[in-house]
Amino acid sequence: MAPYVLVAPALLIIVGFRLYPLILGVNFSFTGDGERDGMPVGLDNYVELFEDPLFRDALENVGLLVLLLPVAVAIPGLLATFIHLRVPGHRFFRSVYFFPAVLSPVIVGAIFNLLLAVDGPFNSFLGRVGIGSVDWLGDPDIAMITVVGVHVWATFGMALVVFLAGFATLDSALLDAARIDGASLPRLIWHVIVPGLSRTIQFVVVTTMIGMLTSMFGLLYVMTSGGPEGSTYLPEYYIWIQQGQMNRPALASAASTVLFLVMLVVGFLQLSLLRRSGRER
Repeated sequence: MAPYVLVAPALLIIVGFRLYPLILGVNFSFTGDGERDGMPVGLDNYVELFEDPLFRDALENVGLLVLLLPVAVAIPGLLATFIHLRVPGHRFFRSVYFFPAVLSPVIVGAIFNLLLAVDGPFNSFLGRVGIGSVDWLGDPDIAMITVVGVHVWATFGMALVVFLAGFATLDSALLDAARIDGASLPRLIWHVIVPGLSRTIQFVVVTTMIGMLTSMFGLLYVMTSGGPEGSTYLPEYYIWIQQGQMNRPALASAASTVLFLVMLVVGFLQLSLLRRSGRER
């Protein structure tokens, strides 16, 4: 009985503070708002969700996040590789790359609002090199990509630390043998480092995707407020709008349930693809 007794406190905390509120939220999503507050409404909230163009835009942006995920994982992975290979100044870069991770998303958003303004420093630089100014946050076609880029800049320090921890478990003899055999850097990365860090990559992929889906509210609120034309809506921002401004907690619970299911499906698909590719190598 000793193992069960030792595990029981953690299980009670998970059930009491994670699973039970999750079940309550799912159950609440099948009730009404306003005059029908607390009354069972079946799937009405979910039907209304998928008829709302703003929510459909939010789901489309989730697809965009999935497409940009490899870039968000590759950047800290490559930088961690260079640091592990001890490029000149690697100690300095190890510290500098992590600095943005300690900044508040509100501060990061305010800084980039100034940098990416139409008359801001970045567009001024583009003008000096002969490129016209870009409305980074006002163009519906690129606003979401811009916000994601800022999010990656602000958060990749945590993934970098995880990759560096993974490198600590990598057999250095394999790297030395590959170098002696004359392997180029791309071959070293693809045939030695990536297979050796497969578990670490799986962890970073899943946590980065969850972070993109649940930790971008501050940037969206400060930088675009969901605009222009709803092009930067994500489910978490939609949930806040329905809960905080529209006073529709049941509809917000339905959107939260959909977001949870999306994260489950995307996470399992990513893990299965990574495991399959690892077996093929």
